[in-house]
Amino acid sequence: MPDTLDAIDRRILMALQRNGRISNVELANEVGLSPSPCLRRVKLLEESGVIDQYVAVLNGAKVGLGLTVFVRVWFKTQDAAITQQFAETVRGFPEVLECYLTTGECDAIMRVVTEDLHAYWRFQSDHLTRIPSVQSVKTDVPMETIKRSSELSLM
Repeated sequence: MPDTLDAIDRRILMALQRNGRISNVELANEVGLSPSPCLRRVKLLEESGVIDQYVAVLNGAKVGLGLTVFVRVWFKTQDAAITQQFAETVRGFPEVLECYLTTGECDAIMRVVTEDLHAYWRFQSDHLTRIPSVQSVKTDVPMETIKRSSELSLM
């Protein structure tokens, strides 16, 4: 895979981000290629890691996971062992959908999804605040989702 993506690669990626289940024939038509070259390009994008994975995006409320919160975490110290221990522990929590180590005010930010506020409180008190490296936790509860997307802008 070349270091830079050409316009056709970008069109392929944009189309796949909108609909990962699009057929190769439909994709080829959308990006202006015949099916065989289109499939080759998709395979190259997959093999090179540009396409990381294909997923179904679920509606949390419809599967009983209606609460999303954002959690800011402060560590007791900021050495490599503490950070590594925190990361390994958090990877094991299915409630944590995203976790980022950060610069600035806090040490980590997480997106956590649970059934409801009580379930989140149990997760925080039973698991999150019991991680030895965690000094404190602040939770932000969003009131309304304005925008939610997994599409990267490639144009």
